Amino acid sequence: MQYETILVEREGRIAKLILNRPEKLNAINDRMESELVDAIQALNDDDGVGVVVLTGAGRAFCAGGDISEMPGAGGDGKFANSNPEEIRRNFKNAQAIVLGLQRMQKPVIGMMNGVAAGAGFDLSCACDIRVGCPKSRFLAAFIRVGLFPGWGGLWLYSRLLGIPKAAEMLFTGDFLEAEEAYRLGLLNKLVPEDELEQVTMEMAAKIAAGPPIALRLSKLMLYKALEMDLETAMQMSAALETITLTSQDHTEGVAAFREKRKASYQGQ
Repeated sequence: MQYETILVEREGRIAKLILNRPEKLNAINDRMESELVDAIQALNDDDGVGVVVLTGAGRAFCAGGDISEMPGAGGDGKFANSNPEEIRRNFKNAQAIVLGLQRMQKPVIGMMNGVAAGAGFDLSCACDIRVGCPKSRFLAAFIRVGLFPGWGGLWLYSRLLGIPKAAEMLFTGDFLEAEEAYRLGLLNKLVPEDELEQVTMEMAAKIAAGPPIALRLSKLMLYKALEMDLETAMQMSAALETITLTSQDHTEGVAAFREKRKASYQGQ
């Protein structure tokens, strides 16, 4: 697919996925949805990619859905002239994007260069790690325009922020500023704006140099364990540990540790 609203850039084993509608604060329109579905699947399938960094062009991460395409604004987007069942079905791309990020077989880092509102907030929450700067702001904007968070926000916010803070953001539509986001753990790191890309890419490079099999299985269980009791999770972990214990990556990791050198993992 030829992309018009996003950019995909490669730096070694790191892929940068950039929302690229800066004149619209990277608001998500129908075209961007389709392109994100395609790009996320392609990056997931690319064994040459070890880490994905998701960010926005310009001064915003993502302002959410493009209001100009919404029915309430008289827009002609995919929800225009649709009945309720058609509208429900038209969330398939949103579901593919959020689930695609969470299920991607490699870590995803959100480089939070500015505001993340509405569906943009949900996108940021679907990342595994978030690095922010003082301009990082988060907003569950749906209540401001009479909407419900249809991009998975209810599941994401409560798990990342806890129910009380999630409820506050959902019900008031107030901003969550960078300092509080860092204090609450939504931001893993809070750095000066001019250091945001450097710090993010350093973290991405560190992760990308890790053992692909162990990273893939660790991410899988990080989320699947939320759906399991402890006994089931431990039994699953034993099965997955068997895979890593019999991998060439494990042999290489032990050898590198003993020889006091940097490991060179091949994902085998």
